[in-house]
Amino acid sequence: MFDVLGKLSWFFGQYWKQYTVAICLLMMASMLDVVPPYLLGSIIDILAAGEMTKAILGQYILIFIGIIIGGYALNFFWQYRLFEGAINLERTMRRKLMLQFLRMTPTFYEKNRTGDLMARATNDLNAVSLTAGFGIMTLIDSTIYLGAIICAMGLMISWKLTLFAMLPVPIMAVLIQHFGKLVHERYMKAQDAFGVLNDSVLESVAGVRVIRAYVQEKKDEKSFADMSEEVYEKNIHTARINALFGPITKIGTGISYVVALGYGAILVSNGEMSVGQLVTFNVYLGLAVWPIFAIGELINVMQQGNASLDRVQETLNYEADVQNHKDPVTIKEPSEIGFDDLTFQYPTSQVKNLQQISLSVKKGQTLGIVGKTGAGKTTFLRQLLREYPLDKGQLMIGGADIAAQTKEQILDWIGYVPQDHVLFSRTIRENILFGKEDASEKDLMKAVSLAYFEKDLENLPRGLETLVGEKGVSLSGGQKQRVSIARALIKDPEILILDDSLSAVDAKTESSIIKNIQTERSGKTTIITTHRLSSVQHADHIIVLDEGQIIEEGTHEELLKNKSWYKEQFDRQQLEGGGA
Repeated sequence: MFDVLGKLSWFFGQYWKQYTVAICLLMMASMLDVVPPYLLGSIIDILAAGEMTKAILGQYILIFIGIIIGGYALNFFWQYRLFEGAINLERTMRRKLMLQFLRMTPTFYEKNRTGDLMARATNDLNAVSLTAGFGIMTLIDSTIYLGAIICAMGLMISWKLTLFAMLPVPIMAVLIQHFGKLVHERYMKAQDAFGVLNDSVLESVAGVRVIRAYVQEKKDEKSFADMSEEVYEKNIHTARINALFGPITKIGTGISYVVALGYGAILVSNGEMSVGQLVTFNVYLGLAVWPIFAIGELINVMQQGNASLDRVQETLNYEADVQNHKDPVTIKEPSEIGFDDLTFQYPTSQVKNLQQISLSVKKGQTLGIVGKTGAGKTTFLRQLLREYPLDKGQLMIGGADIAAQTKEQILDWIGYVPQDHVLFSRTIRENILFGKEDASEKDLMKAVSLAYFEKDLENLPRGLETLVGEKGVSLSGGQKQRVSIARALIKDPEILILDDSLSAVDAKTESSIIKNIQTERSGKTTIITTHRLSSVQHADHIIVLDEGQIIEEGTHEELLKNKSWYKEQFDRQQLEGGGA
């Protein structure tokens, strides 16, 4: 049950001063709470003996006021320090999770659902934070505070009465421990179900247009209702066990009250206790209700925190598939990109996705990559982006193996425009400046011009300050592509990669963008994958991929002379009006 505290030892070690102060103050507050019932019993005995005077009453009132003020101060400071620590833990672990998400390669996201990751970053972190705050509090209350109350009852009143009154406690502890294990198992299942629901909701929101277009609202609504019902059932399944903790505690304390009153009355009649002591004992018994109940809460919180921490730690312990070399090589500039007999296969694939790729691209050249759908064009680019570990063969940049260089060095040279254009829920200005935050207004407008986006800005309600909505929902496909291109161009990268990034624009716009790139990127490397051959006519070298292999290569003119796939595709596009 207390494994979770051991797993969080790194955090408690880091904030040991804060937790030491909080726990010491909590213990002092617990000890102080034991004093008023004893004073109450003394007052009752004095009243019963008829010895009460104004002076004595005044002294007791002053003592009570002092205890109230002292208790208030102690409770304020221990709660502030303890729960501040819990918030710090949640903040620290959320930061760790976010950094982990940013470090991870596509393989990680293929194995983990987005909704489940979101559940771990929200619900599970809340449960872990609860352990570091409320869990520590219940631990102290169910041990130190309960121990102080039992000692006061046994040493200051009657050990006999204390022994009999506390008999239900061990039985309650055994039952609570048993139910605590069940809570852990059921809570894990409930959290998994919540992750699945979360993932489904994200998909539905992202694909709401498609759902409406195919009139699938009712089906999606039913699917959501079914998953919600499953989450509800599993949480209710957990709640049923949680609900047993309260009744067990109440029954136990009820039995203790009956024993205390019955046996206590006998002790008073035998002269072994005074009436004031019996009253004090019952007040102590009332104070003991929360610590006894806290045992159940403690087990419940610790079990849920342990389950949630395991889920979070599973994500944090995942090792990125692509690691930086222990002794990385530093290269000043990517003078040349070379593929030497490179072969690659995705972890989940049954076939080779790239086969024996040999190619050299010198600085300043433009490489065009074409081929039918699924030929391996994007896979080719992913090798440069270091999204997967290299398989066989070698990939060199600047004369050094890419695996011997840091990912940060490689990616710092690259400006990448993917097929799926990711725009953030910010303004167009912020989306473009994402490529280079410190860019000047002049650089910004130049990137806009190069991406042939100036006319579109004039038609947008607030120009560069227009909010694009989540994933650029307020922009057309062509506008999203050009904002993404502007974002890459403002970086002025050594290597510009366009992954079928002109598919949503018309031929005239495409031609203008290509000419702008040719003019502005003289002396820098550009790699373009496309289905529209007019996008690569100007390239210094073009390769045709099929099933991961290079089946043709050369310049545009050389490939037309081959009268193979490239020639056939070019002629077809010319007839269809796809030429520039």
